Amino acid sequence: MQHLVDTTDLSQAQILQILEDAKRFKVQRPPQLLNDKLFITLFFEPSTRTRSSFEVAAKRLGASVVHLDPSRSSTKKGESLEDTFANLCAMGPDGVIIRHESNDAPGQLAQMQMTSVINAGAGNYAHPTQALLDLFTIMEYFDGNIAGKTIAIVGDIANSRVASSGIRLLTRMGMKVLLIAPEPFMPKETDLPCYEYLEEVIDKVDVIMSLRAQLERHAKPIFDDYDTYATHYCITKERLKDRNILLLHPGPVMRNIDISDEMLDDPRCKVLEQVKNGVFVRMAVLKLLLLDS
Repeated sequence: MQHLVDTTDLSQAQILQILEDAKRFKVQRPPQLLNDKLFITLFFEPSTRTRSSFEVAAKRLGASVVHLDPSRSSTKKGESLEDTFANLCAMGPDGVIIRHESNDAPGQLAQMQMTSVINAGAGNYAHPTQALLDLFTIMEYFDGNIAGKTIAIVGDIANSRVASSGIRLLTRMGMKVLLIAPEPFMPKETDLPCYEYLEEVIDKVDVIMSLRAQLERHAKPIFDDYDTYATHYCITKERLKDRNILLLHPGPVMRNIDISDEMLDDPRCKVLEQVKNGVFVRMAVLKLLLLDS
């Protein structure tokens, strides 16, 4: 039984297969490879892109999808996550796609070996399909030549599962990663080069990944005024000028705080392309876990 808890679960060959399948699916929709399969989505945190993307991906492959709203489930009556999961698995799904505030939740459910578990984002540690779709988008932009390219991750890195997963996957695939953030947003322990301001390294950068400030993960506000934060960290045309830098963001974008309105309309910004690519990458992931493992 194959799970996707983190990209470290995937071999190099499997990563390349996901990328190749996603590329093929983007050119031509495949036959309904999963027309006898059933997935349950279980999202304990809000989601627009990831949940919808998984559901579209599954249905594009012919699978059925049932969504369980945890706010209306027995977890609100005190049922444990493991018991909720076991009861869902008793109904015979082929996979459960879960988002949870705990870093360990997807791994704990995978260890129960009751059905395939796909991590749709857990705590501040792992969001494997986001890392894969970001990798796919970068490879597409640079025609597959990403070894030695440099990506600057800018923003609330310490609280970002997108950053955490991305660092592990992108460095594995040969990219150099720089971290740009004010001190409260910087991971306390990292071996990566760290800078306070993007201007210090912008001429060395091929890709910028801007991140949203994870306000819901802060016990108290770090900045009194996010306009002040934006002055230093918002990605604007004035900052990028005419440099050939690919701009990414996992969404949701805080406009004119993370990225300016003008840059969101700039052809170097691939925020919506990431969303589009997410469907094809998740199609490839579901195919890998259920058909190719």
